[in-house]
Amino acid sequence: MSKSSKLCCKTSCPRSNIFCSLIDRTLKRPPLQFLRQWGYHCYEPRIYRTLARILKYVDLEGFDILLSDYIAFVEKSGYCFELNVNFEFNEICVNTILYWVFARKGNPDFVDLLLKKTKDYVQDRSCDLALIWRTFTPVYRPNPLSGITPLLYVAQTRQSNILKILLQYGILEREKNPISIVLTILLYRSRERIKVGHELVDIQEEAKTCLVLCSRVLSVISIREIEMELSLGGRPIISNWLDYIPSTRYEDPCELLHLCRITIRAQLLHKNMLPNGIFSLLIPVRLQNYLNLES
Repeated sequence: MSKSSKLCCKTSCPRSNIFCSLIDRTLKRPPLQFLRQWGYHCYEPRIYRTLARILKYVDLEGFDILLSDYIAFVEKSGYCFELNVNFEFNEICVNTILYWVFARKGNPDFVDLLLKKTKDYVQDRSCDLALIWRTFTPVYRPNPLSGITPLLYVAQTRQSNILKILLQYGILEREKNPISIVLTILLYRSRERIKVGHELVDIQEEAKTCLVLCSRVLSVISIREIEMELSLGGRPIISNWLDYIPSTRYEDPCELLHLCRITIRAQLLHKNMLPNGIFSLLIPVRLQNYLNLES
């Protein structure tokens, strides 16, 4: 067993569940009758420090254990705290997990595992386990009750390798207003310099790749809306941005091949079978890769 997995198991004692142990050590002291006066701002640092100690060094095996523990805790928790206490505890845990996965690690393998473990819940955005729809604070702060979604954060930071995974799982296709993600990629003035491994990435090149990826998912990209934002003072991060949006997304008729991709992906999305369902289709590997946004 890896060092990080041992850390997860050690942290989960004595209930063999990290979150059961965590709620015992934080919310049961002081006595429950004083929780209302005590408030989440007092026990939030304990929760964050415990989870951060795990997430800072965890490998995929350990992260799998942590996610399994959280799912089991939410689905089968026998705790009978007041609703606001359960809500606050879950919000702090989700905020910490998403913060470390997206803002601190930025590792595609961790994002892929997060989606694999929680994809069965994404159709209900109100579900506590639909983590990809939950919000988090990209710069960690004590109040976890407001923030942005992982998709919006990835669009703001132009992490194309992460965006590709989110798109493969149909996250952009589930968005009510997908053009807002395109506008964010193009116009948001990022305050952060993104690292992949230990090297800074070229944010302009990343933005170009992100636009190309979005064009593989959408049949229409409203150039009128983009130009309206530009007329209001928006400054695109790349000057020749239109070169990275195919004319078939805003002017010329959409390619039949792309329309077939959209239709097939929509059917798989409806059955919650993206992306794994693509590879069960009896079609050539080249077409499977095309459906999976590889080209």
